[in-house]
Order: sequence, then C-alpha cells, then structure tokens
Amino acid sequence: MLSSEAADLACKVRSYDQRGLARVLSMVENRHSLAPSILHSLYNPERSCLTIGITGPPGAGKSTLTNRLITYYRMHGTKVGVIAVDPSSPFSGGALLGDRVRMQDHASDPEVFIRSMANRGHLGGLSGTTRDALEVLAAASYNPVLVETMGVGQAEVEIASIADITLLVLVPGLGDEVQTMKAGIMEIGDIIVLNKSDRAGMEQLEMSVNASLDLIPDQADRPPVIRCSAQTGKGVAELTDAIVSYASSGTGSKAAARRRSALILNSIIREKGRELAEELILDRYGSIEEAIESTLEGKTTPYWIGEMLSGFLKNKRENENECKRD
Repeated sequence: MLSSEAADLACKVRSYDQRGLARVLSMVENRHSLAPSILHSLYNPERSCLTIGITGPPGAGKSTLTNRLITYYRMHGTKVGVIAVDPSSPFSGGALLGDRVRMQDHASDPEVFIRSMANRGHLGGLSGTTRDALEVLAAASYNPVLVETMGVGQAEVEIASIADITLLVLVPGLGDEVQTMKAGIMEIGDIIVLNKSDRAGMEQLEMSVNASLDLIPDQADRPPVIRCSAQTGKGVAELTDAIVSYASSGTGSKAAARRRSALILNSIIREKGRELAEELILDRYGSIEEAIESTLEGKTTPYWIGEMLSGFLKNKRENENECKRD
C-alpha cells in the first residue's frame, strides 16, 4: 500500500505538476526509499509514449539535433520530455548541464520538460536510473520522450535496450569511421543520421556506412540512412518522416511492452543481487574497503569472495528446497 506522501507525489506526476515531477525524478535518481513505491504506482505496461534514443560519438551534434526534434514535435502540439545524460561533476556528482544549455530555445516552454541526469560513472552513455525516469515522464503524459546519451563512443549500445527507436548520429571528420563501425555501434541504429551534411567528407562517410550495412544478414531490416544538418534544419523533415514511419510499424505493440517490462525486471534483479552481495561482504568484512584491504594483504582474493557469494546462494537454494520437501 502506498504511503500518503508517495500517493501524493504520484498524483502530482499524473496531473503534470512540474515541481512534483522534478521532485520525483530527483528521488528516482538518488534512489530514495519512496522511489520504488512511486514507480510501482506510475508503471503502465501499455503506455503509448514513444521513446527516442539519440546516440553517437562526441561532437556529432546530438544536442542540436535534439533541439530540432523538440521544435518539430512542439509544432505538432505534443508535450515533449527530454532526458539529457551528462558527465558527472567531479565536485558535486551532479550533471554538468551541458546539454541543457544548448536547448535554451525551449527553456520557457511549459510543454517541454528537460532533465539533465549525471551518469555517475555508469557505462553505456546513460545514467543508471534513466529507464525509471522514462517511466515517470511517460506517466506525466509526455510523448515523445527524447533520451540523449552523453557521447562515449563504443559503449553507447545500452540506449538500444531502453528506447523504442534509436537514432545513431554520425558526422564526417571525427577520425577513422571504420573503427567506429567495427565497435558494434552500427548495430544499434534503427535510423542512421549523417549529420553536418555540408561538411567535407560526407560522401566517404555515407559510402562507409552503406558498406557496413551491406554486412547485415538478409533477414534483418536495413536501417534507413538520412543526411541532414541539425544546424540549418536541412533534411530534418526527412528524418521525422522516417521516425513516424518506424513508429507506425508496431512500436506500441505488445511485444514492445513485453521487452520494456523484461528490461526493467532484469535490471532490478541485477541491482538486488548487488545489494545482497554487498550485504554479505559487510557481514563478513565490515565494509567494502576492508574487503579490499584483505585482498591487498593476501588474506583473500576477489575471486574467493565471489566463490563465497556463490556458495551462500547455493546453500540458500538447497535449504529452501529442503523446507519444501518437509
């Protein structure tokens, strides 16, 4: 049962109270004790919100493109949510707010909600709580929600697991494009966006991308490749048409809802497993730091600690099975 505070905050999210929404997002990001019950109340597997991931190497123009997409959706009268994942500040641990600065065109629009989230050391170009923030914005009736990764290159593949559509933004002149494609990042793009189309080297980039896509198995869908300039707006109409076409092909289907639910459940299982492991280490060593000191002193190794955790789980399962037989 929800506490009165959690119920009140969930109600504020649904009624588009921006202060309440901002507070809930902070609670989710900081893993507040009330966050799970609020998320439980807000979760809707059949939500119609479209989530669009925008990823690519640093300097590809992701923020400028995001700004263009906000403008497009606002022209069509929809509320737009944005999660911009920034590097963590080395001083406060919070987001550096770089992406928010580049979206000032929409800062005063009450129908646009832009949230900067610190990655807090989380790999994959996202924050560890991005998936939960998406659910909160969806519950607040934002549609679409744009998720811009911070630009970490090869590690950005995580966005494909939480977004309905992933835009892979590439530009010429950032080094050896072939190395980028070898990294596996080409596999995550539902739509390939060749940004800064007026820049020298665009022809070579497009040839490299198409050559890479030729390696896709015949049974797999080949993503469209679209040239555009987010700075001038050229080609953005073609990009939005491709997004609409992809979304209409079944993004809101039961399969998408199943995938989203499985992602959240698997992530929570991993997190709870980590919590259990940390609790066992605290019981045996007093702290993570003490466990590290024990490895440095030669009293144990990280692998032995791993075996200890596996042994505990095995014994726990065996005891539970014994109880069932009795």
